[in-house]
Amino acid sequence: MRQYSNVIAAYSIMIVLIILVGVFQSWSIALTILNYCLISAVMTMGANIQWGYAGLINFGIMGYTALGGLAVVLVSVAPVGEAWKLGGLNMLACLGIIVGMVVSIRQVLKKIEKSRKRNYLVAAIIVIGVLLLRFISAPAIESIESVEPAKTGFLGGLGMPVLFSWIVGGIFAGGLAYIVGKIALGLRADYLAIATLLIAEIVVSIIKHEEWLARGVKNVIGLKRPAPYEIDLQTSPWFINLVEKFHSSKLKLISSISERQDVLKQLVIDASSVYVKLCFAGLFLTVVIILLIVTQKALYSPWGRKMRAIRDNEEAASAMGKNVVKEHLLIFILGSAVVGIAGAMMVTNDGLFTPGSYRPMRYTFVIWVMVIVGGTGNNFGAILGGFAVWFLWVQAAPMALFFINLLTAHLPETNEIKIHLINSAPYFRFLLIGIGLLVIMRYRPRGILPEKFIKQ
Repeated sequence: MRQYSNVIAAYSIMIVLIILVGVFQSWSIALTILNYCLISAVMTMGANIQWGYAGLINFGIMGYTALGGLAVVLVSVAPVGEAWKLGGLNMLACLGIIVGMVVSIRQVLKKIEKSRKRNYLVAAIIVIGVLLLRFISAPAIESIESVEPAKTGFLGGLGMPVLFSWIVGGIFAGGLAYIVGKIALGLRADYLAIATLLIAEIVVSIIKHEEWLARGVKNVIGLKRPAPYEIDLQTSPWFINLVEKFHSSKLKLISSISERQDVLKQLVIDASSVYVKLCFAGLFLTVVIILLIVTQKALYSPWGRKMRAIRDNEEAASAMGKNVVKEHLLIFILGSAVVGIAGAMMVTNDGLFTPGSYRPMRYTFVIWVMVIVGGTGNNFGAILGGFAVWFLWVQAAPMALFFINLLTAHLPETNEIKIHLINSAPYFRFLLIGIGLLVIMRYRPRGILPEKFIKQ
């Protein structure tokens, strides 16, 4: 227990801060912060698997997050029958052509030695495949996107339970990581980081512009959720009775029946929001706990020790017979799959899919700041970094606004300096995160909970 005292202290502080938000702002806001902290924790665990375990720098986190979100659409949304009727079969044929191209190119590379002939065959397969794709997909895409473009304009999904999409999101992200790994894992350090960032930009760009797939920048709203809807709870007798019993002492103080009904109605509305967020928090916490248990066991297993040995000295590990490339590919796939799960969780929580929102600042660099702040190579540290940085990201503006009002209380409301500072409050998050990161790098360069803290 003693060796975990820092962990307990750090997490206790985070819990207290979230509780204070609930007390002084609202419990709905506090639970919203908690849910996004849990989602960020899953993302940081994915990044920590790659960087902390193997030293791989992946700046393409936003791409895997977007694929996780795409999985929610493709799995949970009901299929658009008219769109499938007009162009669905053609798009499936295009998928078959892509698979055929990949298989054919692999066979050529496998059976024919390096030569000009092999290069010509690969080029011919690519050219013929692209032409076929263009010929078949162009009219199909036009037909699909013409089907009620204001509401649908895409193929839809499979209409399955949304929780299944979390697994599919991990599979999508892991599949992309396999392709990226085969191409880019020969690079190292900043070269690998740049390559993964560019590939992620390509993935996001495809999702944004291929409207037939997931409506592109038109967004997909009203996605299924694994929790009840607030409006349904607000009309459910059992929930109304539950809220009434919980606040019975407060309601008894109100003599007017109409006023009491109005107060009860507002309490039900507030409670429904809290109840739904608690349901999501339970699901997200379950995922975090499962991943934490698995990653902890993996980190201190023989496999984990092997990965850290490769990370610390690739040449020595290779000389001892370890397949460095194979192990790097495996760890790259696992970390990306975890990020894909987090992306699916986030879209499920939001209830909408917005491809235009996937930008490097929010879904790559902030995640890396979380890992650095928390401590690389330490799963508890990575989770803590997700909590701390996201909390600061959300609460920076309210805290800045509080201190601005406090410092400028003596100034009139029309004062230009006061107005400017108040309008600039949202941008203080970048200032605070920057200062926080500098402080951590100066006094805790290995993070709040460094790797060496946890012992076997």
